[in-house]
Amino acid sequence: MSGNKISTLQALVFFLYRFFILRRWCHRSPKQKYQKCPSHGLHQYQDLSNHTLIFNVEGALLKSNSLFPYFMVVAFEAGGVIRSLFLLVLYPFISLMSYEMGLKTMVMLSFFGVKKESFRVGKSVLPKYFLEDVGLGMFQVLKRGGKRVAVSDLPQVMIDVFLRDYLEIEVVVGRDMKMVGGYYLGIVEDKKNLEIAFDKVVQEERLGSGRRLIGITSFNSPSHRSLFSQFCQEIYFVRNSDKKSWQTLPQDQYPKPLIFHDGRLAVKPTPLNTLVLFMWAPFAAVLAAARLVFGLNLPYSLANPFLAFSGIHLTLTVNNHNDLISADRKRGCLFVCNHRTLLDPLYISYALRKKNMKAVTYSLSRLSELLAPIKTVRLTRDRVKDGQAMEKLLSQGDLVVCPEGTTCREPYLLRFSPLFSEVCDVIVPVAIDSHVTFFYGTTASGLKAFDPIFFLLNPFPSYTVKLLDPVSGSSSSTCRGVPDNGKVNFEVANHVQHEIGNALGFECTNLTRRDKYLILAGNNGVVKKK
Repeated sequence: MSGNKISTLQALVFFLYRFFILRRWCHRSPKQKYQKCPSHGLHQYQDLSNHTLIFNVEGALLKSNSLFPYFMVVAFEAGGVIRSLFLLVLYPFISLMSYEMGLKTMVMLSFFGVKKESFRVGKSVLPKYFLEDVGLGMFQVLKRGGKRVAVSDLPQVMIDVFLRDYLEIEVVVGRDMKMVGGYYLGIVEDKKNLEIAFDKVVQEERLGSGRRLIGITSFNSPSHRSLFSQFCQEIYFVRNSDKKSWQTLPQDQYPKPLIFHDGRLAVKPTPLNTLVLFMWAPFAAVLAAARLVFGLNLPYSLANPFLAFSGIHLTLTVNNHNDLISADRKRGCLFVCNHRTLLDPLYISYALRKKNMKAVTYSLSRLSELLAPIKTVRLTRDRVKDGQAMEKLLSQGDLVVCPEGTTCREPYLLRFSPLFSEVCDVIVPVAIDSHVTFFYGTTASGLKAFDPIFFLLNPFPSYTVKLLDPVSGSSSSTCRGVPDNGKVNFEVANHVQHEIGNALGFECTNLTRRDKYLILAGNNGVVKKK
């Protein structure tokens, strides 16, 4: 008898929970269908090309449940060290707030006072961190959709380029921010405005005309359930526990390859990583100063052991039949390398233990030029003058040139300028790779004078220098008298590029310095003389 009473009570509780609690959260209509696993549930559709997929970015696309790293990137890159430290100190209190209040607080701390015209973090920095957090299974589901609509609680300026340019999402609905005089106030629009904007998009894009609207959102966060239930005929939920089993989207499956990105941080600034960064900062400053002073002033026989003891790892690989390094020649040897950081020529000099080396570069800060232990010469972008300058330097000794004209962090090689193939009959390709832990030693929009310092701030930076087989230049005796010598120049440059790319496992591209700076800094990369 008591068992029947308990079962009846359980059935009553389950009935009340299902028809009152779930109805209040989801605003479910009789025509709507709810399921929990979108990656499995959507496989029932052979073809999703005639359907519109509406998904929540934070709850259904990104693996991480925390938005702190993305706001820390904005605070550090757009606001500076003090702002990012302030955000870190307040994060324990933010974590105790509600989702909406915590989000608004992080927006305020990250964006307040930032100038809209100079804000490029959403285009040049954040896409890298978002792409590294995309779930593979969900991305494969979205690829099958005929039209994809992204809905996010994040500000539009943070997610728009990442979703449209790199994931090729057709429609992005984020939250706008209030501004005064071209500066962000750090205040996002209310969620009601987000619903109004989404309703407007549905009408303008005619999402419901002839297409079935399928929604994908988070099961653990009810923030978008009312929004999705108003427009979607079918809704799939993603649990936080499901995300733990997701695989990260591999780089070779990015719809658009991530070749260029900016910013100083090389590690994802989670709360723990950010705390470690600030704890490491005082020791990093002392270590970088010691590396700089002793590395520039000691002879190579003492500098190399000290740098290795301080944590810098340098690896040199020389082919057995490369005898040009120690050979006595009337002219210097031309070393042609890919460009990873401003320290490339210096590390070639360290690896070969040659202090009489010289380097040519397209742009170099005055500070780096003064501190460089080897002679550096700026190129003028005048082909005739630059060729004469390089020939003069070769008559004085060995010369290092980076024909890409700018650095590239990812495993890609930019187009090689063929000028180097005209000034020397024998060319030694040098494949260079570098790895850092905390900070990148390159920037497109920041102060280039600090590039070497940021590289030295890393606890264990590494450099790999590979000297490849010599290549004949277009000025060699075998190429003289060729009718179309310009074509030979490009062939030599492309050959050297492919040799270096094969040695490093990098992909060769036709992109140039101008392409990089247009994407990252909004200019053509030419520094105007005062």
